[in-house]
Amino acid sequence: MTLSDAEIAFQSGEGKQSPRERMQKLLHRYPSISPGIVLLISAGVFWFLNPNFKDPFNLSLVIQQVAVVGAVAIGQTLIILTAGIDLSCGAITVFTSMVMGRTAFANHLPGWQSVLLGVAVGLLCGAINGLLITKVKLPPFIVTLGTYNIFNALSLLYSTGRDIGTNELTKLLLWTGSAVKIGSFSITVGVMIMLLMYGILAYSLRFTAWGRHVYATGDDIEAARLAGIETKRVIFSVYLVAGFIFSIAAWILIGRTQSASANNGIDLNLDSITAVVIGGTSLFGGRGRIIGSLYGAIIVGVFRDGLTLAGLAPYYQSLAVGILVITAVSIDQWIRKARN
Repeated sequence: MTLSDAEIAFQSGEGKQSPRERMQKLLHRYPSISPGIVLLISAGVFWFLNPNFKDPFNLSLVIQQVAVVGAVAIGQTLIILTAGIDLSCGAITVFTSMVMGRTAFANHLPGWQSVLLGVAVGLLCGAINGLLITKVKLPPFIVTLGTYNIFNALSLLYSTGRDIGTNELTKLLLWTGSAVKIGSFSITVGVMIMLLMYGILAYSLRFTAWGRHVYATGDDIEAARLAGIETKRVIFSVYLVAGFIFSIAAWILIGRTQSASANNGIDLNLDSITAVVIGGTSLFGGRGRIIGSLYGAIIVGVFRDGLTLAGLAPYYQSLAVGILVITAVSIDQWIRKARN
């Protein structure tokens, strides 16, 4: 006598799962669900506390404020998916923004040449991190902590302590800060570029062999290597792609601040990690969705804006973000038990 699939599942224990266990497995399979729910609930709460929160101008401002962090979080997500981390992402972004701004001002390069040079520098910075991790076999935390200080110093040295203002920058460099009206809602070119990058990377991670290799490498690097995946090449490519993304984020940063300054974006490394963690990507690698990082960046922006509208002091914003991070990591630890 043969057993049906349902009977086999029941006898193996799968049919006896509690609602808690089913929820655990659901969140493990779809990690962007929890940040999506948090975003909807938090937006609803702040809408209730202050009706001005739903004003199109205010919502536009929230989205514009998270454009840079959201862009940097894309590269950070790729790296964390491979069980790595990049503490130098903010320094790379600022350094490439200074390269773009200063070459346009001091060397009188056309805007497109300054952008391309900045992209080349971003790729070089990412390649340095990738080579130190894959060839020299140093831990990602140590490598990027060191290059964070190096790239920060290079930004200060290259800028000679001088900020480059709006009147000294080319129109192309400032273009990412220009706004486009969609009814009563306003969106900048930088936000559209950020969303485009999310779309491209989301597709690449889900539907390409490279994306599957990124997940496999982060989930179990030894098993991935035994399966024939060139894990070192995958990790190097991730840091290289991240360097490119950080250079585009630098362009968005210039448009957002309408200047190039070594003091811009000094907290981007921590803010990007915060967005990725709140967005449901596991710090242990192998689990997460790129769209979750966008949710995470917007959640932080919503909390800061909502608490400001509620009349609370800025340190309450930091308190709320800190609680969100700890909660997100705790949920991740709980979800990981679904694999056992």
